[in-house]
Amino acid sequence: MNRYGQGVIIGKFYPPHAGHRHLIARAAEQSDRLAVVVLGSRFESITLEDRVKWLTAEFGQGNVSVIGMPNDAPVDYSSAAMWKAHNESLRLALKMNGITSVDAVFSSEEYGWQLAGDFGAAHVPVDPSRVTHPVSGTLCRDDLAAAWPNIIDPARQDLAVRIIVVGAQSTGTTTLARALTAHYRSRYPELADVPEYGRQYTYEKFAAAQAASPGSALSDMIWTAADFAHIGERQNQLENDAAARCPLVIADTDVITTALFERVYIGEQSYGSYRAVEQLPRRDLYLVTDHDGVAFEDDGWREAEHPREEMTEWFKEELTTAGHSWILVSGDHAERLATATRITDLIIEDRFRFSSPPWATRTVLAGV
Repeated sequence: MNRYGQGVIIGKFYPPHAGHRHLIARAAEQSDRLAVVVLGSRFESITLEDRVKWLTAEFGQGNVSVIGMPNDAPVDYSSAAMWKAHNESLRLALKMNGITSVDAVFSSEEYGWQLAGDFGAAHVPVDPSRVTHPVSGTLCRDDLAAAWPNIIDPARQDLAVRIIVVGAQSTGTTTLARALTAHYRSRYPELADVPEYGRQYTYEKFAAAQAASPGSALSDMIWTAADFAHIGERQNQLENDAAARCPLVIADTDVITTALFERVYIGEQSYGSYRAVEQLPRRDLYLVTDHDGVAFEDDGWREAEHPREEMTEWFKEELTTAGHSWILVSGDHAERLATATRITDLIIEDRFRFSSPPWATRTVLAGV
């Protein structure tokens, strides 16, 4: 295996997938320094900034650096003028990052040899037939759900549509979240349940309290900031695990609810859940379940009925202040589900519609 000083990879990484991971890993093994240059067009619906962020999160350590460069030059492999336009974008991207000479160009594309020649570098092909990882950006954009396991994890976390159901106690949040999950699971078999971890933790904490002091009541439990820090961290993890599995996430609550209950049980001075709120994953929409017209049901684990109106208002205020998109879902169960699916369908359609410039080529893999 040859060793090179400065290696270079260029690509759209639209979106970055397992084939890209393999290419970058092999190139990094053979290079003292490797520059991964992302050439992004304004006509593509995933921003250049996002692609650079995802690749940096996956590879931006050790001898790998990720460089973003806007490039709206049309692609025409038969045009010397267009080749020069692309090469100049690449040269300037490298130059502005202190790279003035290239020893090797690593590529899985047919044009790799010509690009390497233009830069006076060796061409190192890596799995050009895509046998090791039979995936391409074209396949990912055509059917993101099917290609989901091949997308690198940082991209999956941001690309996943996240619908979060929140609301005051006994307003139907769990009922709606379960119905939504059931509705979409036929389309997305890997759709995971994301339950309210705080409820499970309460069961476990109460069981431990009773084991230590038989006969103790739920109201006797003492809550700490550490409890809410743990609940918040675990709630985020459940949601992110679901995003790693499926391009749609439907969650029964999130850490904003954790912060509310920390306020209720400890007071305004407690900030155990603060770090989890700061690390809140990207989300598309909150569905706030309306308390109006919903009878309070005491399952033995809930507080009194009177705070529900106040809690519903708190959710509206907090989500508005944070700039989140939210919809109040009212009416009976059928009406709520209809509202939720109508907007979720539109969000999925919008998020998974990948635009490309008219000169973009489609990668067709043998046997696919």
